[in-house]
Amino acid sequence: MPTGPFHLSVCNELYERRDFRETCQSIKRAGWDGIEIAPFTLLQDATKLPLAERHQARDIIIEEGLKFVGLHWLTVGPQGIHVTTPDDKVRQRSWDYVRGLADLCADLRPADQDSGGVLVFGSPAQRRTTDGATRDEATKRFIDGVASVIPQLEANGVTLLVEALPIDQCDVIQTLDEAASIVDQLASPNVQTMFDSHNAIDEFESHAVLVARHWNKIRHIHVNELDGSHPRLEGGYDFKPVLQAAKDRNYSGWVSMEVFDFSPGAEHIVTESMAYLGDQIAQLD
Repeated sequence: MPTGPFHLSVCNELYERRDFRETCQSIKRAGWDGIEIAPFTLLQDATKLPLAERHQARDIIIEEGLKFVGLHWLTVGPQGIHVTTPDDKVRQRSWDYVRGLADLCADLRPADQDSGGVLVFGSPAQRRTTDGATRDEATKRFIDGVASVIPQLEANGVTLLVEALPIDQCDVIQTLDEAASIVDQLASPNVQTMFDSHNAIDEFESHAVLVARHWNKIRHIHVNELDGSHPRLEGGYDFKPVLQAAKDRNYSGWVSMEVFDFSPGAEHIVTESMAYLGDQIAQLD
């Protein structure tokens, strides 16, 4: 189905343990343009994935007619990762892991590209306050950690996206305003933010207004229903205002579907969502 000006992709974890090539074939068959990868689906500690296997995954994506978008669920997988803990050794190891993911992201994109790919930094369990830290202390540690990986991001031509998370998931960076403020503080073109419809459930302003206000820092869009299920007619969320804001601004990035309820089955999800989003996009001015 035509999707107008947008490049549409799928976050791959809904395929769970499916063969990677079969996953890519299914995504392409349903009409999507790209794939966004959760690192733990490649290996529990994805930074240890051998270069040959990274390139094998890269080549499969290309051979099956898709484009590589980037990585999300960054710090899920290895045990003992936490990026805001007061424990200096754990925190250092955790940010070293993020640096390794910047390398992985670069290795998964086409060999003839020297830049591109996003790291969507959500990961609530590995980011929220812990061990008696206050919210302010944890937020400062997060900012300092992102600052420490900027040289790796720049060297790899990769962009890290600070993702706001809903209140019931995380107490560190809960609004798009907060995420945008951190982007301003760090002042690096390789650190930006993104919009996720499900994660914006606690925002007080309309999502289209938020997106418009922070547009110059938004480099990625995640689409899902407010309950985390896949976009569909009976889902209830109106995607058109945000997509219209993006279209009006000639958005050239990715609109990527991330869902948390896999029970309908991967094929059903990617097929129904593609049809619905295509219809929503067709209604835009």
